[in-house]
Formats: sequence, structure tokens, C-alpha cells
Amino acid sequence: MKTIQSPFLYLKIYQDFKQITKAGLAISVVFSSIAGYLLGFDNTNPFSWTTLLVLTIGGYCMVGASNAFNQVIEKDLDSLMDRTKNRPVPSGRMSANNALFVASFLTIIGLILLYFINPKTAMFGAISIFLYTSLYTPLKTITPLSVFVGAFPGAIPFMLGWVAATDHFGIEAGTLFLIQFFWQFPHFWAIGWFLFEDYEKAGFFMLPTGKKDTKTATQIILYTLWLIVTSLIPYFGYTGKLQISFPSAILVFLIGIWMLLYAVKLYHARTPKAARALMLVSVSYITLLQIIYITDKFLR
Repeated sequence: MKTIQSPFLYLKIYQDFKQITKAGLAISVVFSSIAGYLLGFDNTNPFSWTTLLVLTIGGYCMVGASNAFNQVIEKDLDSLMDRTKNRPVPSGRMSANNALFVASFLTIIGLILLYFINPKTAMFGAISIFLYTSLYTPLKTITPLSVFVGAFPGAIPFMLGWVAATDHFGIEAGTLFLIQFFWQFPHFWAIGWFLFEDYEKAGFFMLPTGKKDTKTATQIILYTLWLIVTSLIPYFGYTGKLQISFPSAILVFLIGIWMLLYAVKLYHARTPKAARALMLVSVSYITLLQIIYITDKFLR
């Protein structure tokens, strides 16, 4: 009987691990770090499969740790929301102590792995976990500024890859950070909009005005415009080794206009459907932008 049950037990543990670390989100974040690494290596800092593998595993550990800590801290609030009540901790499948152990273990392993790459990479990884768990998470029930605070750790992965490749934080890494920083606002405000009622059950303040109103929609448009401008800066040659060609700049501009159109649609419609559409487009935008940047580097 034990032999028959074992595979199901391991499957449940695996599924709980995926949920406690938010595997889908973690993988997308790690993709940003990989993109930053591919943009950063050159003749001075040659490509290394070992470094890329360590960055991938270490990056997943750091993101997974942040998500696990978050679920321990918010376990009571998660039980109030439909989208989170079935997570391992609020559902009772995993104790808070076990989740805390997982989070701590992933933090230690992640920091060690990132330190093997270089100390700066480990430092930024540690800063990301600290900001996410100690500032962003508790502020979610206090002020809409939590999204602003959360945008800092959320913007680190893209530039983390560059730092991993070069062991240097300069204008290039700063630009990658700024791009993903501005991207956070329309992305998370769109989520906050279409999940407004669910967030409200837990007392989370995710929208800048606290309401699904014209002012919030206007800010989404403004930050989308800032995102478009920032994403085009590498074309003008002010960002050191991080540069893109004219054809790539046109593509970046076009996907920016695409995202802006959905932000304007939300302004006019102000519906959960429009907000969800913007969220999906924003995910496509950041992924396509990174692919365009990488492709441009290898084609030039």
C-alpha cells in the first residue's frame, strides 16, 4: 500500500512546492535574469554555461524564497481571497513552520549560488528578498505605495543578469532596471484592477487611488508612456554597451504602442475584462522586448 501511495505523496509535495514558490511567476522572473545575462556577456566577460546555470537555479531560489516568505506572512489574509485560499499554507496542507523552513533554505542556497557568480549578484539578490518581504508585503494592507516599493525588487532580475555577466553595475544595468521598474506599474495596477474585489476582501491597497477610477487609469497610461520612452533609450547611444539598432527600436516602439492602446482601452472601458487584457499584453510586452534586445545584439 505504501508503495502505491508514495508516487501520489511525492506528486503532492511537488505541487505544493510549485505553489509555495509560485513556479510560473518564478520562471518568468528567471527568464528576465537570463535575458540580462545574454545582453551582458562579451569578449571581456565571455559566456559561461556554468554561470548561466547557477544564475538560473540561484535566481529561482531567491524568487521562490520571496514568494514563500510572503505566503507565510499573509497566510491569514490569503485564506480570505478566492485566488489564494487553496495555497498550501492557508489551506492547511503545509504548516507555516514548514513553509518558513522552505523559504529560509531557498534563501541560503540562492545566496550561496549567486555569490559563486560574484558578490554583487548575491547582494542584489539579498536586497530583492529583503525589500519584497520586509517592506512590500506588509505595506500592501497599509498604502497603495506598496506597488511603488514592490517595483524595486521586481525590477532587479533583468539587471541582475547583466551584473552576473559583467560583475559591474553601471548605466547598462541601471537602464535594464529602469525599464522593468516602469513596467511594474501598468502590469500590477491592471492586476489590481481586475482582482479588485478579491484584494478588497483581504484589505490590500493595490491601486494608486484605491479605486477603479479615471485617475488610476490615467496613471496607468502615463507609466506606460514612461516605459516606452525608457525602452527606447538604448537606441540613442547613452547607455554604454547596451545599444539597439534602428529596426529594433522601431519594433520596441510598435510593441509599446500596442500596450499603450490597451491602456487607453482600459481608460475608456474601466472593466475587469479590459484590465485583464492589459495585464496579458504587458506580460507579452516585457517578454518580446527582451527577445528583441537579445536578437538585436546577436544580429549586429
